[in-house]
Amino acid sequence: MSALLNNILPVFVLVALGQVLLRARLADERFFAISDRLIYFFFFPALLFWKVGAAGPKLVLPGRLILATLAAIFILWLASLAYIRLARVPHFQAGTFSQVSFRFNTYVGMAVVMSAFGEEGVARFGIIISLAIPFINVLAVSTLVWHAQAQYSGIQKLRMVLRAMLVNPLILACLAAIAFARSGLVLPVFLERSLALGASVSLPMALLSIGASLSLAKLKGRLGLALVSCLLKLLLLPLVGYSLLRLLDVGGLSLSVAMLYFALPTATSAYILSGQLNSDTDLAGAAIVLSTILSMVSLSAALLLFG
Repeated sequence: MSALLNNILPVFVLVALGQVLLRARLADERFFAISDRLIYFFFFPALLFWKVGAAGPKLVLPGRLILATLAAIFILWLASLAYIRLARVPHFQAGTFSQVSFRFNTYVGMAVVMSAFGEEGVARFGIIISLAIPFINVLAVSTLVWHAQAQYSGIQKLRMVLRAMLVNPLILACLAAIAFARSGLVLPVFLERSLALGASVSLPMALLSIGASLSLAKLKGRLGLALVSCLLKLLLLPLVGYSLLRLLDVGGLSLSVAMLYFALPTATSAYILSGQLNSDTDLAGAAIVLSTILSMVSLSAALLLFG
């Protein structure tokens, strides 16, 4: 129980504080919008590069862990498509429903993994997300484009998918960090300390921003579909993921980090992507709110069972 209090509760205290700051008018939506951009394009990539790159030549790419993770995501994508077809989810909502069923909140994940498993856990988590993010973007953008009201040519679809990967600073930071770690090079002290200072800003501000974006009003009219997406994301994905991890004989720290990954709430970026590709942003907002609340249970269970 102390592990849950020490590793899960602090994350959600900061999330709740973001909502308090917004309601108390100590920070407004414009402040958090600017903060989000700084975190996404600079501070969080700095954190990823610093933590993953610091692992040095001992950093390995665990093939079975990566295979199990990507396979679980792919199965959940197929499950979301099956539900869309069986439940006759409208095209306007289909792409959003699919992506919120398997996307993950990187910031919450990094905060929990850092607290629970330290430097080695962060390096393992960084490897997972460096490959999961581009894979997820291919699946999410493809589905959103397929169900979009507008008609896109094959070239346009390919460009959208490639752009979603090539301009993502988190992907670039992770890949650069892995390459740096494997090179055996060492950062100059002044640069390492600069990255450390910048990185220290990212997680607290990201969690505050997540809290500020949450509103129960977003659930109105979208609760049913949002709840189904949460069941896929927070219940089915961990079950599928665990089965694949055990099948491939993945254990130890890799198993623990992966199970926390599978238990994460959906990504706040789902809202932005839905808006860009003419899908239901209200559903995205509802799924983000509900999955963030329910992830207190899924993350606690993952840490209790595998921590």
